[in-house]
Amino acid sequence: MAGRRAVLIPGRGYDTRFPLFVYAGEALRRVGYSLHGISWEVPERFDPDREGPGPTIDWVIGQVAPTLAEPTHLLVGKSLGSMATPLAADRGLPSVWLTPLLQLPAVVDGLRRATAPVLLVGGTADPSWDGSVARRLTPHVVEVDQADHALMVPGPLARSAEALGRVCTAVEEFVQIS
Repeated sequence: MAGRRAVLIPGRGYDTRFPLFVYAGEALRRVGYSLHGISWEVPERFDPDREGPGPTIDWVIGQVAPTLAEPTHLLVGKSLGSMATPLAADRGLPSVWLTPLLQLPAVVDGLRRATAPVLLVGGTADPSWDGSVARRLTPHVVEVDQADHALMVPGPLARSAEALGRVCTAVEEFVQIS
């Protein structure tokens, strides 16, 4: 896998320096991926729940598309970044979507159109997660019981660290097949 490039797409308030990206990125580096992290400042009046194509999904795609001018072999996106699923589908790119916005038809449509492998990761306490939809879209699903939108779980912090470990293992295994 040496020479492969992964693009990391942040969420609204969860950038590529946060734990899910740090550890998933390390998992990718260890198998030979170089990483390109996108950084953005989300517009103040941004409404990700607005249905259909429009300023929100177009804005995300506009932020991600230029990074794909260089050969790219994997997209890894968090939450708001999952609005790039149509881009992954159009370009036939394998992808990992951490807490994707499965309540948005455009995101689900992008996942439905995917021809390359897709890994979906979410928590049962996250309102944007729907495990049954995820499992219909791909066989590669990690569902963390009681995890919120940041994939944090209640109780001792070690439980959240264990969830992070599960995600990292899933990413390691996923890139072997994608």
